[in-house]
Amino acid sequence: MFTAVGVMVGIAVVIGLALGWSAIRFRVEGNPLAEKIDRILPQTQCGQCGFPGCKPYANAIANGEADINQCPPGGEDGVKQLAELLGVEVKPLDETHGTPKPKSVAIIDEQICIGCTLCIQACPVDAIVGAAKQMHTIVAAECTGCELCLPPCPVDCIAMVAIEEDLPHWKWKHPVVMMKQAAA
Repeated sequence: MFTAVGVMVGIAVVIGLALGWSAIRFRVEGNPLAEKIDRILPQTQCGQCGFPGCKPYANAIANGEADINQCPPGGEDGVKQLAELLGVEVKPLDETHGTPKPKSVAIIDEQICIGCTLCIQACPVDAIVGAAKQMHTIVAAECTGCELCLPPCPVDCIAMVAIEEDLPHWKWKHPVVMMKQAAA
């Protein structure tokens, strides 16, 4: 009896070690191309491209299931960067998914807010804080300007305010864009 239990434990240990070694040896990491594409995308998680966020869109591009010109927040610069990364021809932005807009952030008029929490449920990045039947507010540093909080608001207390390009919000332009501007 004890011999049978000992043999079973021994077999279980050997199989466990073999499975552990196999998991480490044959580990499959994420698609490195999709990760590079995702780094180029603006991370607004707005869904304008037809995908529920930037990561699914990046995976679709990497798998050849989506085109590089479906991201309005990324604009023409984003399309150029993706084309350069993938070694394909630059295409004009597909306006069926929307048009580029200036970077903006949501602002809630706290006097009008009724605390319905519909905006909180719609926000893909959890940039809205508040509780049911209490005033809500936007964490501006977290807001991506996706505008997904606007449609569900029953009292229209949310407005989008464009962010001016000043020192704290300035970003380096892509080198290809800078070279073209210098040549012009």
